[in-house]
Amino acid sequence: MTGIKTTGEKKLMLFSGRAHPDLAEAVAHSLGVGIVPTKAFDFANGEIYVRFEESARGADCFLIQSHTNPINQWIMEQLIMLDALKRASARSITVIVPFYGYARQDKKHRGREPISARLMADLFKTAGADRILTVDLHTDQIQGFFDGPVDHLFALPVLADYVGAKVDRTKLTVVSPDAGRVRVADRWCDRLGAPLAIVHKRRDPDVANQVKVHEVVGDVKGRVCVLVDDMIDTGGTICAAADALFANGAEDVIVTATHGVLSGPAADRLKNSRVSEFILTDTLPTPRELNLDKITVLSMAPTIANAVREVFEDGSVTSLFEDAPH
Repeated sequence: MTGIKTTGEKKLMLFSGRAHPDLAEAVAHSLGVGIVPTKAFDFANGEIYVRFEESARGADCFLIQSHTNPINQWIMEQLIMLDALKRASARSITVIVPFYGYARQDKKHRGREPISARLMADLFKTAGADRILTVDLHTDQIQGFFDGPVDHLFALPVLADYVGAKVDRTKLTVVSPDAGRVRVADRWCDRLGAPLAIVHKRRDPDVANQVKVHEVVGDVKGRVCVLVDDMIDTGGTICAAADALFANGAEDVIVTATHGVLSGPAADRLKNSRVSEFILTDTLPTPRELNLDKITVLSMAPTIANAVREVFEDGSVTSLFEDAPH
């Protein structure tokens, strides 16, 4: 059964693109619904065709697609699916984007650059989205780019509770890999009752885009350090930060990140790192070549499903995180 009917015959329907079917199935299972059957294929020139095999008329529709590699293909597929739902007379359309593509391009650093994160929000709105539901945006300001409600979910409770149950908290130090993630690391400190350290990057003024020195601010000697970040892409930043912690006497280093982008050299870097465990969530699929014992993947499906249920029942998504420091 693909729909949930409540008083007044409100109907919830869950749709999924092809980017990350495992997460979509897990969300559907947590909601107790099926995913609406969808016919989707690529033409020879790469154009995408989509058709839903059930009527969406009058339904509250939730469309899940995580922007994984090849990212532009899956963004386009989601936009096409949105357009199809709008033209199918859906009552409302909520876009679920566990990983929001182009989120790192959220402001102009130099002249003649785009603000691609804003463009993404405009595309969603134009295609027919009434609401966006996403997990751990790269920066909070992206919520203001969309002209409508944005439900910003946090992986912190899932990740921090896992770490807190596994590590002796008296030996734990939370570490921000750079100055930009200090606020997030601070929330971890509040939840785990642990001190904070920061890895400060000093760049070489003579070599563009190259970090010369990683300075550790805070005492990490003999401590179990938990490096917290929103994503791991190529793994360069996080592995260099871990090396700096070991150089400063850390007993062990654990890395947590919501989004495992894991591009290019990430597989080799994670494999060869002294980090004892990399803890990710399933907002993105983990590449098969990264089937390492020291990679742990925690599910965000129950959190996403609970948020969908609150939206559908006109409840409060915020209430899901009221026990987590913000």
